[in-house]
Amino acid sequence: MTESTPTRSLKGTWNQAILTFLFPILLVLGVRWALVEPFVIPSGSMIPNLLIHDHIIVQKAAYGLHVPFANPWIVQWSQPQRGEIIVFKYPENPDVYYIKRLIGLPGDKVDVQNGRITVNGEKFTLTPYESPADEVGFSYYTENNGNKSYVVRFISEEVGGESQSYTVPEGQFFFMGDNRDQSSDSRYWGFVKNDYVVGKAWVIWLSCRSTLPTMTFVCNPSEIRFDRLFKKLQ
Repeated sequence: MTESTPTRSLKGTWNQAILTFLFPILLVLGVRWALVEPFVIPSGSMIPNLLIHDHIIVQKAAYGLHVPFANPWIVQWSQPQRGEIIVFKYPENPDVYYIKRLIGLPGDKVDVQNGRITVNGEKFTLTPYESPADEVGFSYYTENNGNKSYVVRFISEEVGGESQSYTVPEGQFFFMGDNRDQSSDSRYWGFVKNDYVVGKAWVIWLSCRSTLPTMTFVCNPSEIRFDRLFKKLQ
């Protein structure tokens, strides 16, 4: 008489294999949906605070939770604050992401004269800031909006001409780049809906002067900007 060898359940084995394969994918998707997501800076509109090829982490949960991979909010526990650097969906093409500084909140009256800002009758103060030694033709200032200070860049030091006035509608925001004379922002394409807010820019985790010629999405190891690594954004 011989004893039969117990057979292993193939169903259980396949379920475990599928779970092992899917779990890391679901975990990554869940983190990117709810918590944080990496972005790469493609342009110079936020110079001097963000440079081309800065790799940043954005806090997706800073203001609330969106419907997964959609625009509406499930819940919003805080509101964006004036002066914060925010990633949002470009109003004219929501498949494209932009990053700018929040200037005008819903209901604000924003006046802009040569990049200089007045909100609700209060001017953002500008204090001269030392320009980089290798730059010619630009002026740097520390801008203070009453609650927050950060550095901005202008081509012209002149302040003149007519100011542009904008009244921010309810449920929308007005954004501008820190590189004031070289930024495509709300002055040109209008306001950003609250639902289009993606998250708050948090930290630079990697930065490089150039990428690899054959892989333009990968930093050139010999061109890393080590002084910018893990720099918290203001």
